[in-house]
Amino acid sequence: MARRRMFQTGVVAALVAGLFTFGLAVSAADVTMSGSTTVLPIAQAVAEAYAGIYEIEVSGGGSGVGIANLIDGTTMICDTSRALKGEEYASAVAKGVYPMTWFIANDAISPIVNPSNPVTNLTTDQLQQIYTGAITSWSQVGGDNKPILVVSRDSSSGTYGSWNDLVLKGAAVMAGAVYTSSNADVANEVASNPNAIGYAGLGYLNSSVKAVTVNGVAATVATALDRTFPIARPLFMVTNGFPTGKVLDVIMWILSDAGQRLVLEAGFAPIRALP
Repeated sequence: MARRRMFQTGVVAALVAGLFTFGLAVSAADVTMSGSTTVLPIAQAVAEAYAGIYEIEVSGGGSGVGIANLIDGTTMICDTSRALKGEEYASAVAKGVYPMTWFIANDAISPIVNPSNPVTNLTTDQLQQIYTGAITSWSQVGGDNKPILVVSRDSSSGTYGSWNDLVLKGAAVMAGAVYTSSNADVANEVASNPNAIGYAGLGYLNSSVKAVTVNGVAATVATALDRTFPIARPLFMVTNGFPTGKVLDVIMWILSDAGQRLVLEAGFAPIRALP
């Protein structure tokens, strides 16, 4: 049976006020953003950038949570690291919600191991075999003769969905894997266990874990932008129809060069090369 561990909730609330949009001051407002913990650092940075003009409430919880919130009308902007599923669109339309998806950043999902682990590269085939339980010892991939602890995101996560599509090819994660609710939780588990392997977005790579190259390619801003990294993917924000007012201001700013520089500062790849 799969185990589940919770280190951080992955839900962060930030009430901040914000900046000016296109050079014009605006009155205080409430813009809500929720969903993907991968997109969360970008959403938090946007909220901080707008400090002083808009009140922006930011929370995580996972892509599935953000999509459900958009459908229920409890968030204005859904942060998601995957495209909406057909049944989610159908559920939204049935409630009078018409999702409009905005491509706001690029990401690379990097396998991560404990810094003490000597393994530096894995192939996509090896990753699939590790996560499905066909490979169970680090010695089978050039490491020490120690059992592999598989750490995964839970099924409501867009990162889990991308990993499932790009690495597992639809195969089931092995029994006995540890499931966590956020990128930060995955990183914490791997940082605390020398035998663990996990995966996380670019914005969560730091010195507490070691990013492993995949097929000899490192997960970087450049390889996410040009899609040479094998597990690269787009990141999105979703609104109910074409937004207006303050929500439109926020979305348009994120897509601007200034907003895309903020994406880069948050550790992710922009949607285009910036001047």
